[in-house]
This record gives sequence, structure tokens and C-alpha cells, in this order.
Amino acid sequence: MEAIKISEIVSAVKGIFINPSKNIDEHQIKIDSLSTDSRVISAGDLFIPLTGDKFDGHDFIPAAFEKGALLSLSQRRDIKIPEGKGLILVEDTKQALMDLATYYRSLFSIPVIAVTGSVGKTSTKDMIASVLGQSFKVLKTQGNFNNEIGVPLTIFNLSREDEIAVIEMGMNHFGEIHNLSKIARPDMAVITNIGTSHIENLGSREGILKAKSEIFDYMKKKGKAFLNGDDDLLVSLRDQLTVPVCFFGLSHSNDIYANKIEEKGLEGTYASIVWDSNEMQIEIPVPGRHMVYNALVAVAIGLELGMTKEKIKEGIKNYQASKMRMNISRNKKGIYIINDAYNASPQSMKAALDVLSQLKEGKRKIAVLGDMLELGTYSEQAHKEVGEYVAKKALDYLFTFGREAENIALAAMNAGMDKNKVFIFLVQEELFNQLQMLVDSNDMILFKASRGMHLEKTVEKLEEVE
Repeated sequence: MEAIKISEIVSAVKGIFINPSKNIDEHQIKIDSLSTDSRVISAGDLFIPLTGDKFDGHDFIPAAFEKGALLSLSQRRDIKIPEGKGLILVEDTKQALMDLATYYRSLFSIPVIAVTGSVGKTSTKDMIASVLGQSFKVLKTQGNFNNEIGVPLTIFNLSREDEIAVIEMGMNHFGEIHNLSKIARPDMAVITNIGTSHIENLGSREGILKAKSEIFDYMKKKGKAFLNGDDDLLVSLRDQLTVPVCFFGLSHSNDIYANKIEEKGLEGTYASIVWDSNEMQIEIPVPGRHMVYNALVAVAIGLELGMTKEKIKEGIKNYQASKMRMNISRNKKGIYIINDAYNASPQSMKAALDVLSQLKEGKRKIAVLGDMLELGTYSEQAHKEVGEYVAKKALDYLFTFGREAENIALAAMNAGMDKNKVFIFLVQEELFNQLQMLVDSNDMILFKASRGMHLEKTVEKLEEVE
């Protein structure tokens, strides 16, 4: 974080500065670090206490001061302010966090690329950053910092050295992407697809499209949108936006498209990218046809920013997936583990099953699938659809974990999968014990579930098996 004056902070958050000891010059003293976690406060920091259903960060303001925080935001007036410390009173600390990030973003003129969508946000963000990193100093969203708290914290990581930022934006309600767009003010916006994630809160795919389209609310007037042209709802935006649009996909009707796709197992995926009268061969170092979409938009943005074909190709070849996103490893027993347990939707489940079934490596193919959350009344149908899809993939075994995922197992058996090859669990420890008894060297196991299922616990234990 670049240093900014206390007076700038007070103005940005529309706050009231309280300094009982009168020894802090708000027009001279600067803050160059902040935190919402009192446990990682350093001397001179600004502490921003957040509130939730089961916690109130204001309770930790004294601890933050004790650890060295110079200032704290607060929406409570009953906070005791130690000698030499200051408080900035605001109406809402979360809103103040977003307002401060909006101001901080305004201090930088670098291009910002915002990425949203129902499936593939993180892998797309990582692919774009990998490509742009060949020519620019890139700041990108880390981990799951893609919400109304994570995006501001990402923005605060901007420094004068950064030349481009790639910001992931997630949501589960209307208005959230609108707020994130206001903070980031994107020059370019990417929507990967419109699926069924969070349909419980948004009502329909059309509702999801509306929520995702909030990404355009604060786009720069000279910005550009990059949309998946193979998505039926995103295509409907063709004549609805005030900024130019680049459609990407596998269909030759797109502005930039892929053909000659070759899936070569753990070696990765190869494809030819075509635009205008140009063609370029790329190597994606991870398996999966769906990864071609990520590469397509990364190529399109690289070209938009004037990068050479050689740099773009190198960026794709050097792509590395974030943790728990199709990470493939092999434990000491020789078992292949595909850890895709960060999140799940019907669309991403099917894509992961495609990867598992098409990999040439592996003696037996085993899917361990957990609940897909936030699907509302569509949940039972969605899990059954995945189960029917499993039955078509000729897998050797299916394990399910969770009450909703039980519908995957039942649907798979109803669709013809041998019931002796299907195991249903509600307790993760029992799942691991059965899995450990069954699997052997060279087996290939896919783990996929919504984040709330914490399926990575079983992955971690299996990785230690010898």
C-alpha cells in the first residue's frame, strides 16, 4: 500500500477524526498499511473492525491499539482511545472499507481487468495474469478475495510498481458486483459464463445474468467487454452494451475462437487460436477442454494490450492453477489425486468429470463428489443431472459426500451404474476410511464439491498415505 495522509482517509470514508491527545497531525502523518484482522496489526497501521452475525470487530480495537495500530475506524462511540492513538468515526465500517478502496483506486491510472462469471473465474483470472505477466508488472486477486471485503483488500495492495491489475469479482446477491465495479472502475470486463451458482438467491439464470452484468456499471467509457460467445445468455448482450465487445469461444462465429483442440492427458491441452486472419498454436499445461476458454480470453486481452504472440504463448504455457483448482498430484503410494474441491456447480462438476474420464493416465477412475450448495429449489434436479452424467462416463467407482450429493449417487445407479461401485457417505471420516481401503497405486481420484463441504480434509489425508 502506498502511503496516504490521515486526512485523505477521513475524507474518503466521510468520517470524524477523534484524537484526544491532540498529538496526531492528520494533514502530515501518513498510513501505509491497514488490516481487518487485529492479529496481524503492525506499528502505525489502520485497523478496520468489521461486524458479522456472530462477531464484532470493535471488540478487538483495544488489542489492535496494543499491537501498534495508530488509528482505528469505528461505528461505535464507546471505544476508549489510548494516549497517542486516534479513532475515525463512521456510520458503517464495511462501507467505509469500500469507500476508502474506491478512493485509493482513483490514485492509480493503470488498466484494471475485472473477471466474473458463474464458473471459471479464478482459473480465468490466473490465466490472464500469467499472460500479462510476461510483459507487465501485474497485481492479481489472491485466494478467495473476490467479495466486498476481499476486493478492497486486493486494491490496497496496489503499488506504484504495478502496471496492470486483474481483479476477480464474486457475488451471491444483487448489488454486490455493482459495488465491486464502483471500487475497481474496470477498463476491461470479462464474464466467463452464466450458470446456476447462487441461483437460490438470484431466482434464475436471467437473474444471474443481471447480477453479473453489474460489472459494467462503473466501467471506463473507453473500456471493452470480453464475453463467452458460446453462452446463450451472454450472446444476448451483443447490442445492449455501450462499450465494444469481443466474443470468445469454440464456435467460429466468435471474434476469437479455438479449433484443432487436442487433449493429451496430464501433458495438457493443445489448441489453435484464430482471430481475423491470424492463427496461433498454444499449449495449456493442464488438462481439460474447458481450459481453452480461459486461454482464449487471455489471448484476446493480451492482443488488446499490444503483446506479441510469442509473449502470449509463453504466458499460457507458464500458467499455474490456484490451490484446489484442478491441482493434480501423486502421493507416495502412487495414487493420482485431482484436487478440484474449492467450489462446485453442475457445469463445473461435468467439466471435471470430463477431465477425469479422458485422462489416459490412471488404472482406475474414481470420482468423489460432495454437495453443490446455494442451488435452492433446483438442487435436487441439479444433483440428479450430475449423477446421470457420471453414469455416462464409465467410471470405476463413485463416492458421494453429503445429503444433497446422495442424489448424485441415486441418479447414477438409476442411469445404469453398478450399485456395487457406488458409495454414499454423510461423515467425511467414514468416506476416507472406505477410500483408503479401496484405492491402490495408479488409481486416479477426482475430488469435487462446494467449498462449504471442506472436502480438502480428505484430500490432505490421502496425500499422506504411503
